[in-house]
Amino acid sequence: MAPRGDRRRPRGRPVRRPPSARRGPERRPGHPMTTHDPSLAPAPTAAGTTGALPDLREPERFPAVLAGIRAAALLLALGCLAGTLWEGLADRRIALAFGGLVAVGELSRRTGVEAREDAPLAAAGGLAYALLGADGGAATHDGAFQVVTVVCVASLLGSVSHIADGRRPTLDRLARRALTVGFAAVCFQPLYSRGVLKHWSGPAYALLLIALLVLTALCDALLAAAQARSRTGWPFGPLLRDELRGLLGIGSAVCATGAVMALAVAVVGLWALPVFCLPLLLTQLALRRYAAVRTTYRQTIASLARATEIAGYTPAGHARRVAVLSRAVGRDLGLSGAELTVLEYAALMHDIGQLSLVDPVPAGATAVLPPAEQRRIALLGGAVVRQTGVAGAVAVVVERQADPYREQPLAARIVRVVNAYEEKARDSGPGGPLTALEELRLATAGDYAPEVVESLARVLSRDCLTLRAAG
Repeated sequence: MAPRGDRRRPRGRPVRRPPSARRGPERRPGHPMTTHDPSLAPAPTAAGTTGALPDLREPERFPAVLAGIRAAALLLALGCLAGTLWEGLADRRIALAFGGLVAVGELSRRTGVEAREDAPLAAAGGLAYALLGADGGAATHDGAFQVVTVVCVASLLGSVSHIADGRRPTLDRLARRALTVGFAAVCFQPLYSRGVLKHWSGPAYALLLIALLVLTALCDALLAAAQARSRTGWPFGPLLRDELRGLLGIGSAVCATGAVMALAVAVVGLWALPVFCLPLLLTQLALRRYAAVRTTYRQTIASLARATEIAGYTPAGHARRVAVLSRAVGRDLGLSGAELTVLEYAALMHDIGQLSLVDPVPAGATAVLPPAEQRRIALLGGAVVRQTGVAGAVAVVVERQADPYREQPLAARIVRVVNAYEEKARDSGPGGPLTALEELRLATAGDYAPEVVESLARVLSRDCLTLRAAG
C-alpha cells in the first residue's frame, strides 16, 4: 500500500488505465524485442514449466575454438587408447577402482544447475589417478596413456544418460576433463616411471603434487574460459576471473581431495578411496541443496517482477526484456558473475516501485517522466525490494537508477539505459531501434552514460537483433 501522501493524483496524468498497459506492448513487424527469438524465451524452471527467468544462453560466437578444443580432446583420447592397447592394461585392479570412482561421480552429476564443477567426485578421482605413483607402498606402472584412457572411458560411461538427454555442455566438460587429466598425467607419470621422483618423500613429494595440481587447475580455468568465450562471445578477461574465483570454492576442494587420495592410496592402498570420497559426497549434497535454494530464490524474484505486468502497470515481458539486454551489456562491459546476478535481479525489479502509484504511468514508460518523479518511483521501488528480503545490493541499484549517471554505480547506469531503450524502441514506430539508439546518443551529455549506450549498440549489433527499419 502506498503512503497517504502518494495517493494524490499527479497533474496531467489521466486516471483511466491506458490500453497499452492492460494489453501489453503492440507487436510490430521488425521490432527487435518482440520477434520469436529463442534467447528471449522464458527459461524452464526446476519443475519443467516456463516463466521463471529469461533464458540467457546465446548461440555459439566462435565455433572454431570449441571445435578445436573438442578435436584436441578427441585426438588425445584416441592416441591414449591406441597406446594402451599397444602396451596392454597394467594394474587392472587399480584401473577398475579408479574407473568405477569416475563413473559413479559422473552418474551423480548435478543437472539443471549452472556450476563450475557439477561432478566434483569424478574430477577428484581423475586427478588422483593421474598423480598416483604407488599402491600400498608398491610402485604402479599405469602410465599416462592408461590414465587418460580409463578416465575418458569411465566419464563417457557415466555420462551416457546425460548425453542421451541432449545436454550439449556435457561433451564440453568431458573434453575439458580429458585435457586436464592428460596434462596432469603427462607431467607426473613419466617422471615417476623413470625414477626421477624415487628420492622424493615426505613434504617435498606433497609439495610437488600441490604444484602440479595448481598448474592443472590453471589449465582447467583457461580451457573453461575459452569454451565460455567461444560460446557467448563475452570478454575473456572477466570469464577467466570468474573461473579463477571459482577455484577458491569447489575447485580447491576437488584439488585437495585428489591430492589426498593419491597420497593415501600410495600408503594404505585402495581402501583409502571410499574413506576420502565420503567428505566430497557430503559437500556435493550440500551444494545441491544450496543450488535448489538459489533456484527457488530466482523464481521468487521473477514472480515479483511480473507483479507490475499482472497489475497492468507495465507492458507484458518488459522486465524480462530489460533483464536479457542488461545482462548482455553487463557482460560486454566486463562485469563478473556475482555483479551480473545483481544486475539481472535489479533489471527484473526495476519497475516494482510503480506498484505504489495509484494511477499507472501510461504504458509504464518512466523514462519520459520528470527527473523528480523518476527518483520518487525509484526510491519507492528500492523500499519494496528491501521489504521482500532481496539482497541489499539489488535494492541500491533499483534506488539509484534515476540518479544522474555520473553518480550511479555501473549496474544502475546499465538498467537506466536499457530501460530507456526498450521503452523508446517500443513506441517509435517501425524504425524504433535506430531511433531509440539515436535518442540515447543525443542524451549522453546529461542523462545516459556514453560507454553504456555504445555497449548497448554493440550488443544489439552482435546479437543480430533488428536494427533496420522494417520495410
